Amino acid sequence: MPSNPNTTSAGTTTTSQLINPSNCNIEMKRCPINNTFKIIGKKFTILILRNMINGKQSRFNQLLNSIEESNPKTLSARLREMEKDGLIKRKVYPHEKPVRIEYYLTDKGLALQPILDIMAAYSMKYCSKDVFKDAKPRQFEQVYSRDIAEVQVGKVFS
Repeated sequence: MPSNPNTTSAGTTTTSQLINPSNCNIEMKRCPINNTFKIIGKKFTILILRNMINGKQSRFNQLLNSIEESNPKTLSARLREMEKDGLIKRKVYPHEKPVRIEYYLTDKGLALQPILDIMAAYSMKYCSKDVFKDAKPRQFEQVYSRDIAEVQVGKVFS
């Protein structure tokens, strides 16, 4: 019998206690943190969300010109994936010349704002030498002139 309750007799580690540390009897298919990371962890996804949330950008060229090291092929692929995942909606204006396409956050995409805010606050506090020219830590509110977003549970997760 293995001494670690998360290790099988073959020596492999199970994830049940890592995924569900409260030991309640809820069976999970996968780790919810890893699942979220699979959605937002692809190249440029976080930066697209950042620009749509904080920069109010909705056009392809706005995103392309403001995302570091982006390229049209990858940005286009990522926008399609984000639309498929339900994070954004694409709106086409076919009667305009040239045809205009804009992207809008869905409630599901907007629900990620608190995650982005916490990531920004973390870097501004703990990695200030990498973030600010003067290397001084700052509070989120100082930089963004607003409080860190809160998830509106009733609206987004109901």
